[in-house]
Amino acid sequence: MTAVTSDFEVALVTGMSGAGRSTAARALEDIGWFVIDNLPPALLQQAVQLAQASNDITKVAVVVDVRGKTFFSHLTRVLETLPKDGIAVRTLFLEASDEALVRRFESSRRPHPLQGAHRIVDGLRAERELLGDLRANADVVIDTSTLNVHDLRRKVEAAFADGDPAALHATVMSFGFKYGVPVDADMVIDVRFLPNPHWNPELRPLTGLDPAVSSAVLTAPPAIEFLDLVTAQVGLVTPGYLDEGKRYLTIAVGCTGGKHRSVAMAQELARLLGGTGMEALVMHRDLGRE
Repeated sequence: MTAVTSDFEVALVTGMSGAGRSTAARALEDIGWFVIDNLPPALLQQAVQLAQASNDITKVAVVVDVRGKTFFSHLTRVLETLPKDGIAVRTLFLEASDEALVRRFESSRRPHPLQGAHRIVDGLRAERELLGDLRANADVVIDTSTLNVHDLRRKVEAAFADGDPAALHATVMSFGFKYGVPVDADMVIDVRFLPNPHWNPELRPLTGLDPAVSSAVLTAPPAIEFLDLVTAQVGLVTPGYLDEGKRYLTIAVGCTGGKHRSVAMAQELARLLGGTGMEALVMHRDLGRE
């Protein structure tokens, strides 16, 4: 989505049902956004105009879910119109795996809004198909499959808190390949080539946050040289991302279990990126799962 310079901002919060839209909306409200929940897309432009007319609202977050093709066509038209009117629009798309969403719907004992007389997975399949283009063009995509509410709030706050609108913001996320690659990753870094502290009896119970493990990982050749190359690569692609209107980058750093190497390397990569002036948030998706 093309970035527009404006004193008035609109954040569109959408995505899969059950993926955390309400949590994201509360997080935005807590950092100063005026939130409108469950608004039909056909009324989005009118709501934005009313907010602008108030003169004391500069940031509006609108939560929508797309339950029909008519709603989707209205939403697409508004998203094309607002930037032409000089209004900066950022789209936050929340998603999660079918397994996670089914579990959430079953625990709440509520049906999926699109399942009708069929199964929950049928509703999810229809929703993914309907939202495919919107996800592809979203500014920020967050996979909430393994996130708790606190993790989700931190990611939303990092993406939408006040900051330099012309800068690239990075989330560096460690993960374990055996639990799957994060679907919201823009770059995937594989650090399984480094010696695994798991095979050291003294280091095995520790994590990459412990100094002994971090030292063992970072002093193993060519850990630092590798991170220098990754940092340079991020610097190389940053101008292109910014030209395309992309402001939020998720870098996934993976090892086998997400406990030792990826954690230590993610911490150091975030530190190195911070040294270049980039704002970098660190998250450890799979830490504690073993």
